[in-house]
Amino acid sequence: MPSSTTTTSPASCSKRTASSPSRSSRPGRRPPRPHRSGRPSKFPGVSTVEDRSSLGQYIKSQRQLAELSQRELASLCNLSNPYVSQIERGRHDPSIKVLRAIAEALNLRADTILSYAGWLRGEDGEGAAAVDAEPAIRADHRLSIEQQEALVSTYRAFLASNNRTVD
Repeated sequence: MPSSTTTTSPASCSKRTASSPSRSSRPGRRPPRPHRSGRPSKFPGVSTVEDRSSLGQYIKSQRQLAELSQRELASLCNLSNPYVSQIERGRHDPSIKVLRAIAEALNLRADTILSYAGWLRGEDGEGAAAVDAEPAIRADHRLSIEQQEALVSTYRAFLASNNRTVD
């Protein structure tokens, strides 16, 4: 059976030039896709990628304070180890259910981590985490009473310097 061949003239063939980069030579990676729900950024004026990154850093720091590995946290939350890693690196926007599981595994109040993630807001429009700082300090049994008092005092001093008050 004869095969049909198509001939093209050199003028109709387009060649890549130095100004049109090949797929493999493009710098960086493609931008991350928005969350599948299409919801807007949790923090006004901040991109969703930055939101996820700061949340991931917070979760990582809390995990390290609890002296847990990613694998141990994943096991406690019934999540995969790669998924926990991706959350910590800001590659995924975890659901409320996942955030609650992480909060429970890290012995955090769920509303603290949810407010940090932007799911809860205080009356003034800011996250409720600032309101929960003193009780969180006092609830941390790894600190002595003197250390707790010093932290609360420092916290109140910072708020006072920012012209804010604590009830």
